[in-house]
This record gives sequence, structure tokens and C-alpha cells, in this order.
Amino acid sequence: MYAIIETGGKQLRVEEGQVIFVEKLDVEKDAQVVFDKVVAACNETLKLGTPYVEGAKVTCKVLEQGKAKKIVIFKYTAKQSSTRRKMGHRQPFTKLVVESIEA
Repeated sequence: MYAIIETGGKQLRVEEGQVIFVEKLDVEKDAQVVFDKVVAACNETLKLGTPYVEGAKVTCKVLEQGKAKKIVIFKYTAKQSSTRRKMGHRQPFTKLVVESIEA
């Protein structure tokens, strides 16, 4: 059984027992998170929502909060000495494990 959920402006295909990384959620470690925005769910047959499947939900447990690896952003304009900028960014994330899918 799998489901497609919507969180953080993205859609993810999840299965029970799978570990996923989503955009940072404001929850504590070891807390339960319930996603009710289920776009599609498949057990034996595929159920598609318009836009979401009614009564479907995905329950997850928070494993940790963290930041991704640092990426470097370098902006450069040729032939001008004053337009060089170097910046870095670390995207925050929440690591979850999918416990159950109800559809």
C-alpha cells in the first residue's frame, strides 16, 4: 500500500516503514504527525482525490530535526570588480518515518 501526500508545497509517494525528509515542521522529536492532504492512495485499487481523498490520512513519527549539507551560491558579473558575492545556505528539514496509511 502506498499514498501520495502533499506537504511543504511538494508531493511525496510514501509507504509504511519508509523514512522521508520533508520541509521543516514545527513539531518535537518523537511526536506524531498526521497528514490529511492525501492526493492518492492505493491498496488494491487506486483512489484519486479531487483534490484530496476523503477520510484518508498518513501517520508519521518524527525522528529528528536538522539542516541539510551546505551549498555555496556565487554570483558573479564579468568585467566588474564589485559584483562578486559568495553566500551559503543550509535548508532545514524534518526526518519522519511513516507508521500507518489509512484510506
